[in-house]
Amino acid sequence: MEFLSSLLDALSTPHGIVSLATLTLLEIVLGIDNIIFITVMVYKLPKHQQNKAMILGLGLAMIARIGLLGSLFFISHLQKPLFTIAGMSFSWRDVVLLVGGAFLAFKALVELKEQIYPKEKHQEKAFGFFITLIEIMFLDIVFSLDSVITAIGIAKHLEVMALAIILSVIVMMFFSKIVGDFIERHYRIKTLAFVFLLVVGVFLFLEGLHLHVNKNYLYAGIGFALLIECLNIFIEKKMKKS
Repeated sequence: MEFLSSLLDALSTPHGIVSLATLTLLEIVLGIDNIIFITVMVYKLPKHQQNKAMILGLGLAMIARIGLLGSLFFISHLQKPLFTIAGMSFSWRDVVLLVGGAFLAFKALVELKEQIYPKEKHQEKAFGFFITLIEIMFLDIVFSLDSVITAIGIAKHLEVMALAIILSVIVMMFFSKIVGDFIERHYRIKTLAFVFLLVVGVFLFLEGLHLHVNKNYLYAGIGFALLIECLNIFIEKKMKKS
């Protein structure tokens, strides 16, 4: 009740409403990478487990993100130097980006290899479902690290930040299904999604090394490739009808 009361107080001001709208939009936009990763991983599972994995994975990720948000003291120290190698200082944030980026790039390479050299499908092991959930939760924390730190700078109330995360995850649950169905229907789009995740992984790793690359170039390139692929799909459908 105290949380709800504080939230209503925060949203009773124009600043609170603007902060909520801004943060929710920010979480959704910065979560595009996350949506693509979640969909391609979930759709590798058996059909009857996909929706369950999507909801549980995003639900656990939401709890982890709110927990990360609640650790304000820890987050405030994330960017402080932890150790130095060859004159370069590394913080906890850098370590998370390095490990997360390397893991994402490796995962994307493995998936691309399976796309090129498909293996025979064996019966899914029980732990495959839980490994997928852990991967979703881990990568969600990596993807959301900067947005959580940004949220602390934008909003004054913890309750507003938490609500923005909850709203963004609900939107992501909706779009993950749509994006997933589209990717699953089109093989080349699926390959493009893995290439996108590979490049994102490399970008995260470089950012962990303090080598900042403008992600706009990445989104522009992938957006153009996606547009061309969608045109190809449209043309192929027209040719089949004629």
